[in-house]
Amino acid sequence: MAPAGDWTMLTASVNNGANAVYFGVDKLNMRSKAANFSIDELPKIAAFCKENNVTTYLTLNSIIKEEEINDLDEIIPAAKKAGINRIICWDLSVIQKCKEHGMPFCISTQASISNSKSAAFYESLGAVRIVLARECTLEEIKRIRALTKIEIEVFVHGAMCIAVSGRCFMSHHLFGKSANQGECIQPCRREYEVFDPAINKSMIIGTDYVLSPKDLCTIEFIDELIEAGINSFKIEGRKRSPEYAAKTVSVYRKGIDLYFEKKLDKKIKKGLLAELETVYNRGFSTGFYFGIPSSDEYADIYGSKATTRKEYIGRVLNYYKKAHTVYILLETGKIELAENILIVGTTSGVVELKVDNIIKDDNFIPTAEKGDKVTFPCPHLVRPHDTVYKIVNL
Repeated sequence: MAPAGDWTMLTASVNNGANAVYFGVDKLNMRSKAANFSIDELPKIAAFCKENNVTTYLTLNSIIKEEEINDLDEIIPAAKKAGINRIICWDLSVIQKCKEHGMPFCISTQASISNSKSAAFYESLGAVRIVLARECTLEEIKRIRALTKIEIEVFVHGAMCIAVSGRCFMSHHLFGKSANQGECIQPCRREYEVFDPAINKSMIIGTDYVLSPKDLCTIEFIDELIEAGINSFKIEGRKRSPEYAAKTVSVYRKGIDLYFEKKLDKKIKKGLLAELETVYNRGFSTGFYFGIPSSDEYADIYGSKATTRKEYIGRVLNYYKKAHTVYILLETGKIELAENILIVGTTSGVVELKVDNIIKDDNFIPTAEKGDKVTFPCPHLVRPHDTVYKIVNL
């Protein structure tokens, strides 16, 4: 299951092998600051995903206040009419409204389900799936799986919060922005210092960002998760970039497929891990899967530790389908043979490729510079006005 914060990310996730996508509309979800969709877009989302055999999940997973209950009577029937497959929720008001409107629902990780009795309770309410608490270890998941028939979903990749599956009040306390209503501005990710008024001095807290955990990454033990009988693997990241979605989905798609082909070994896992390191990450952790994380599971920098970054270089002027060739204008910088580029667009998603040759005015050239209009092979369909980036190693 892949994140979809906007149309570009949705297309990228689908094109790179997602079986399911999750997304929100402009209210009542835990990523209200992401580029959410409008209710009017739900039919188009459902049709696009159905055409690509991808299941759709709408998140209504925030705390619901009294004045927001009427919004549920607008959103849930609209989702059902549009053909959205399932709602992800945990507030009992949303559960009640889903049952009232005959809409299938799943229970969010916000419910902190960590045992078979809790799973059975939500199943008795009509839930078709539970997203387990992130505090669950792999052995605990196996025991829950053995004792319940309901579908089980777990997070396999992406950001982790210091509050894990619980509710955090730090953003609300400091800035009046509630994390439990999707407004978190992540003050926990910053560097902190301790002030001693007795000596009028302050000290930076160690070398770690003590409230900012590393990102979860399970690619090196994805085989163990498959064998545990888990139904769905969720990638976190609706607020991250489309290329993050494209890369993480494609890597986990490869890992899962290679497992079933009996080709997934340690060497391949290391290669897949290196691919994941190229896009946004705070360093990687195994989370709680093998027990309580140690003290070195916190980030040691602010922001990303990605091994690459993208640089804007231009835009697509045309795409020649028969020749599988893209025609671009370089508006800044330059590109050389064998460099990697990204082409990003709402309909195209994210296309990553290596520049095998560059043609300008019917001549092969080794380098294209600002102002040049050039063509080069592109096996995937892209569109005019798509943006073009160069991938730069760090």
